[in-house]
Amino acid sequence: MKTGLFVGAITLDLVYLVERFPRANQKVVASDRTIAAGGPATNAAVAFAAHRNRATVMGVLGCHPIAELIRSDLEGCGVEIIDLQPDRADPPTVSSIVVTQSTGERSVISTNATKAQFSDDLCLQNIQNDALQNIDIVLMDGHQMELSEAIARQAKVREIPVVIDGGSWKPGFDRVLNFADYAICSANFFPPTDLIYSDANKNLKGDDVFTYLQNLDIPNIAITYGEKPIEVFSQDKRFQVDVSPIQAVDTLGAGDIFHGAFCSYILQQKFAEALKNAARVAARSCESFGTRNWRSSIDR
Repeated sequence: MKTGLFVGAITLDLVYLVERFPRANQKVVASDRTIAAGGPATNAAVAFAAHRNRATVMGVLGCHPIAELIRSDLEGCGVEIIDLQPDRADPPTVSSIVVTQSTGERSVISTNATKAQFSDDLCLQNIQNDALQNIDIVLMDGHQMELSEAIARQAKVREIPVVIDGGSWKPGFDRVLNFADYAICSANFFPPTDLIYSDANKNLKGDDVFTYLQNLDIPNIAITYGEKPIEVFSQDKRFQVDVSPIQAVDTLGAGDIFHGAFCSYILQQKFAEALKNAARVAARSCESFGTRNWRSSIDR
């Protein structure tokens, strides 16, 4: 059994399966619905735990009654919680998600962790020392950037692998990426152009993102494109990892599940093999509705 620390957003996801996305002023009846804890780091922790590992998610939750729904779900998934603000009375972030039945595509409305940022210098110092005890791998999703930077910096000192979930660019990622051993980004991950070029109006492309990440001396880089092959840079080589095609029922959380499965596989496999197996798990998660049903079918 391995141990993983997942730093970032902790939300409650209200998910509805509908025949088609509603138009303005239209009401639709969902054919199915589910309620579960969410957020990229949280879903990754669930996937890591599903592979018979010990997973802990670190973020802001609080004592609002809604938080109990999140705690109950994560307890059932075998995920522990380090709540940075246990006395916080405000409700945790709630995400409303609509999944279109015919395509499996999802639309998400959420404030993410923008109103629940943690920045206490003294507490950060204590947290990073305690939280990294007996940890084998760390993942951060960028939703708690000051915390992520502190954890990543200390993890680097302790030679604990640091995985970056680059679903989309978030301010401050340039500080955290410096400590990354593995940067796994989506096709929607675009750094501000002024970090790469003097011309801020330049249209950024996938190769530009690769160049930017390589210039940060990140040894292992991957950019995912859904059902298309994963673009990879590792050991000074650029190559692709194929992804098996599926008929998607629900793509919600697929990237998060990919990252969590990757954190499990990379502790025992080489980069390309870990990516391929993580993609297989993520694809399987898309074949059922919600972010939990897939767990009973994985090969641990």
